[in-house]
Amino acid sequence: MPRTCAPPRRRLATLLRACVVAAVTTSTALATPLGVHAADAGPTFTTQQVRAEERPEEVAALGPEAAEYLAWQRLEQRAALREAARTRAEGGPDNGYPNPLRVHRLEMLTKTQADLNKKFDPSVFGKFTDYFPSPDYGDHIALLPTGKVLVFSFEPVETDPTQEPAPTNIIGSANKGRAYLWDPAKGTGAGAFKAVPPPNVVLDDGTGANRPAPFFCAGHSFLPNGMLGVFGGNLGGNGGTGAKLSLVFDPWTETWTRNPDMSVGRWYPSVVTGADGRQLIMSGQSELGWGTPTPVVERFPAKNVAVPLDPRQAPLAPVDRFGADAPFTTDYPQLFSLNDGKVYALGRTPNEQWLFDPKTETRTDLPTRPDNLDPGVMSRNYGSAVALPGGFKGPDSVLVLGGNRSDPNTYQLSGGMWTKKSPRAFGRTQDDTLVMPDGNLFTVNGAYDIRDYGNGPYNPNADLKYRQTEQRDAQGNWKLGPVQRLPRGYHSNAVILPDGRVMITGDELQQIANNPDIKSGMNGTIEIYEPWYLHSGSRPVLDSAPTDPQRYNRTFTVTSSTPNQVTRAVLLSPITSTHSVDTAQRHVELQITNRGGNQLTLQTPATSAAAPPGYYMLFLLDAAGVPSTAKWVKLEPKESGGSLP
Repeated sequence: MPRTCAPPRRRLATLLRACVVAAVTTSTALATPLGVHAADAGPTFTTQQVRAEERPEEVAALGPEAAEYLAWQRLEQRAALREAARTRAEGGPDNGYPNPLRVHRLEMLTKTQADLNKKFDPSVFGKFTDYFPSPDYGDHIALLPTGKVLVFSFEPVETDPTQEPAPTNIIGSANKGRAYLWDPAKGTGAGAFKAVPPPNVVLDDGTGANRPAPFFCAGHSFLPNGMLGVFGGNLGGNGGTGAKLSLVFDPWTETWTRNPDMSVGRWYPSVVTGADGRQLIMSGQSELGWGTPTPVVERFPAKNVAVPLDPRQAPLAPVDRFGADAPFTTDYPQLFSLNDGKVYALGRTPNEQWLFDPKTETRTDLPTRPDNLDPGVMSRNYGSAVALPGGFKGPDSVLVLGGNRSDPNTYQLSGGMWTKKSPRAFGRTQDDTLVMPDGNLFTVNGAYDIRDYGNGPYNPNADLKYRQTEQRDAQGNWKLGPVQRLPRGYHSNAVILPDGRVMITGDELQQIANNPDIKSGMNGTIEIYEPWYLHSGSRPVLDSAPTDPQRYNRTFTVTSSTPNQVTRAVLLSPITSTHSVDTAQRHVELQITNRGGNQLTLQTPATSAAAPPGYYMLFLLDAAGVPSTAKWVKLEPKESGGSLP
């Protein structure tokens, strides 16, 4: 059978010029071949192989000769990748990604960040400050009521960022999770982190392996007692199968509890805490593997079990089945409990938008979201959505704004109707948008696609525009801000800390690609951003707040040594997020009903529909929106007997 080699060198430059003129957008087609072969002496392929690899649109745009070269180049790339995999299997140097390359990448990103950010006034745009190593990737994150941050993910099976590091398809002992606590009060060194591994489990995977629970790509939200419920994870194999895990992390004892399993496996589910304090668990790929999202909705704790309010007691309870299903065809839907007490379940597919009533356990349809999707694309990618601030009554609308690299528009659901709102500068996926204490929005992180930063999958060289942050003001207008150190896309995260700073982490590929000491055991990174309000003059001071639980529609007193500076009081819920999904974010204004000396009397939300029971950060703000450092306040519908530990 005839065989073909690479085109001779004299044709190479001409063909590549033709490719550039035609503006072929397939980035992998124009990439430099990864193999070690010279163009004239590279691997050979059959004519049939090359013809099968040719793309009609390239033939039409470039002509048969250039299209043949691009087809050959793709074949050569795959051959080189197979060779690289063989080299790694034989113990190749640095596991396929040399350490000097990691050092050079980090140096480049550090320098360009410093150069680009010189033009941004910190009082208007904020600024990035600390950047330090972490023992975990932070693919999942939760700010705990203790002020510590829980980060968790998986034990990697690969340290080459051009390969998949997660044990998605691994069955047995290598498929395991890990978790750490970062204590900001202890600084940024290794001593500020504490390992809090999940419980060992034996899953129904046929191996009998006893290992730390593989809870990565689970769903999570906070319980009213301040503990974190975590549901699902990776059973391993078949593209990622769903585990039935049901876990609770206790921030007070810093330990995990395993509860009775769910009835179905869930890989990439979403979880939301409703006005009644119970958690609804939706979607996720089942125990059968990728492509089998479950429609079953489960509830934790089960209806016949009391909602956990006491922070001294971890719930040991089963789930039960909710009365309505959620037939999502995609995973990680955005879930929000709004101030009508209903749960709004917004899928990534435009026509999968539903409203759930926790009281009647029913589901009704919401209008189709008017997404501007590319031809042939059926759903948004992972992207952010937030419940917009709604004043004293709590949020009554949602803004969906990420997950579409081609559409910078934002879409607001309010009163059961969708409205297109002001766009961001460009479309991005894998982004994280935060509701700040002053009510403005802040977007950080983002990428072109899953594991794709603009130059093809598993290529850490990023289109660096995705490093640039964006801010939305009270009028809904967006502006670009300073750039972060690393481009962070898939599995990136960000949380607002009680002191008002923003902690940014996540995206294991970028962290691996920019680790100057990949064997140190500190294979993650954290970056700190100081928002504009931390560079806008003196801050109000919140000296004390009650540590006992506060009932709804009541008043309580706080002290401030700057009472005349305070014009607003805000409750901000702690963030727990993954895959650009955070069902917990909430911004609720509190009325200031009385002033006397250094004391302020505040009114709690009227009902748990405005603010579900649990722990909130209380900020005092001045007229310019500058917040104090927060104190923790607990809301609950009835007396639990448990004060803030």
